[in-house]
Amino acid sequence: MPLPHAAAMIDRQADACGELGSPLYEFLLRRAALDVASGGPCAAAVVGHEDAPGPDAIALRLLGGVHALVLTGRAPDLAAYYPSAGGRFTLPVPGGAWTAFRTTVADHLDWVRSWLTRPPQTNETGRANLLIAGLLHLLADTPRPVRLFELGASAGLNLLADRFRCEWSGGAHGPAGSPVRLTDAWRGDPVFPLDRPLPELEFTERRGCDLTPIDPLSPEGALALRAYVWADRPERAARLDGALALAAEHPVKVERIGAADFLGPVSVAEEALTVVWHSVMRQYVPAEEWARVEAELARLAAASTPTAPFAHLAFEPTRVGGSEQRRFVLTVRAGTGPAQVLAEAVPHGLPAWAW
Repeated sequence: MPLPHAAAMIDRQADACGELGSPLYEFLLRRAALDVASGGPCAAAVVGHEDAPGPDAIALRLLGGVHALVLTGRAPDLAAYYPSAGGRFTLPVPGGAWTAFRTTVADHLDWVRSWLTRPPQTNETGRANLLIAGLLHLLADTPRPVRLFELGASAGLNLLADRFRCEWSGGAHGPAGSPVRLTDAWRGDPVFPLDRPLPELEFTERRGCDLTPIDPLSPEGALALRAYVWADRPERAARLDGALALAAEHPVKVERIGAADFLGPVSVAEEALTVVWHSVMRQYVPAEEWARVEAELARLAAASTPTAPFAHLAFEPTRVGGSEQRRFVLTVRAGTGPAQVLAEAVPHGLPAWAW
């Protein structure tokens, strides 16, 4: 992938940042795209990594590496504009923010380039909104314990979704005292029934896999997670802090293994709902590996019974017609039944709305 194409990808991520409420990152990525195209420090940072998998990989890795420098006090001039580090900016974003960003990249080029080798693991807890919705939909008629297996789990924070508080206009679900609050979760009514008491979520097993899992209890792991949260989205940072507190109290297991090999030993279990779940990770998995994953999912679906059910939940982007536009949708498949699209949401999971 030549640098001009890399610049175009960064500019496209700027569009997404603007649409998702991050004017700071939209501003910085617009100028980073121009800097890449003209051979500036940002070009030196991304050269050799232009073919990183995923349409947003280059931009998010660049932003993550720079944010880590800000959070560790090594970019004080840029920190003055980053709310995550106590900084402030006004709209329109002042040009000094770009000057400080470009200088930071140039002064810490080796560090930033090292982040270009990392997957953009946001482990966004807002996406648990869709997992919770799917589970409440599946369990509405027959509540039962859940065995949760997550593909591409990163630090495993969303394996703790039964301890999150989900809130929407006129309703809520989950522990009232949870440090993770998924507020304004739905536009309109949720996709699970509201004409009966909602079942409590009980996870009797929770396991995840990732090729490069993050230890959320280590300083390095916590920094990586915080660095991938956009610097001007404090509500996301607050959810992450709450999830890190839960992880310290309730550690979860994330295995360093590919998704297909992880699913190989998994089987259904009597009197429990076995669930395989993933969110915004499919685009990073090679086609051959995903074909093996689908074979394992088909095996589990075929083994599903009324007393030992299986379900596959996914919150993933899908193309709209033949265009480049992507919509992020929650798909639920129970047993061997047809896949059903229940809801759509912004990429970070909040808010969602019925399909």
